[in-house]
Amino acid sequence: MAGHSKWANIQHRKGKQDKLRSKMFSKLAKEITVAAKMGMPDVDMNPRLRLAVKAAKAVSMPKDVIDRAIKKSQMGDGADYTEIRYEGYGANGIAIIVEALTDNLNRTAANVRSYFTKCGGNLGQTGSVSHGFDRVGEVSYPASAGSADDVMMAALDAGADDVESDEDGHWVYCSVEALNEVSDALEKALGESTESKLIWKPQTLTEVDLDTAQKLMKLIDMLEEDDDVQTVTHNFDMSEEVAALLDA
Repeated sequence: MAGHSKWANIQHRKGKQDKLRSKMFSKLAKEITVAAKMGMPDVDMNPRLRLAVKAAKAVSMPKDVIDRAIKKSQMGDGADYTEIRYEGYGANGIAIIVEALTDNLNRTAANVRSYFTKCGGNLGQTGSVSHGFDRVGEVSYPASAGSADDVMMAALDAGADDVESDEDGHWVYCSVEALNEVSDALEKALGESTESKLIWKPQTLTEVDLDTAQKLMKLIDMLEEDDDVQTVTHNFDMSEEVAALLDA
């Protein structure tokens, strides 16, 4: 499989992530609360909660904040959140999947629709773009975890389906159902991962020019700044030259 695209699957502007750190903590805390409420408030008995807590620890969320989010799920007086997925097209027909947790479906739908419209895109029906993505588990490791061959061998032994490696790191892919098992096996072989999560993995990537990239990044920024939006996934890539101009 082609090399991993850091533009397609990871957050790619450090300054932006630093700016949104508190918002990221808020969204992760919401996911922890929802996961604990839907299952059991025990990471060993609740796979979704375990992934949520791991994601929180990956960005150094304080333990007391994680504990409070879990306890909130058991209080019975918090908001009831609904999971919703929106699918649409950004500039030049780029496919975008938006996942949200909301206590007001009308508000969230109106906001997401307005972001797409303002940035030259449009919302589609459920399923309109997700057929171009695979729902898989992804376990990430830094380049220092080992050579591409070593990580590939460890991944295959762990029951993974595929690995992508480049100078920035390694990304191991597996079925949704196998994510926790594969993650555990990899940690025994390679040490603690950077991240372990479920993703929408684009089957193909479309390279975009600077003008399209600017419109798409404006849309993604608007979506990610919305408190109800948990994840934004797309299928575009860009050259290093375009990326440099975008961040200039």
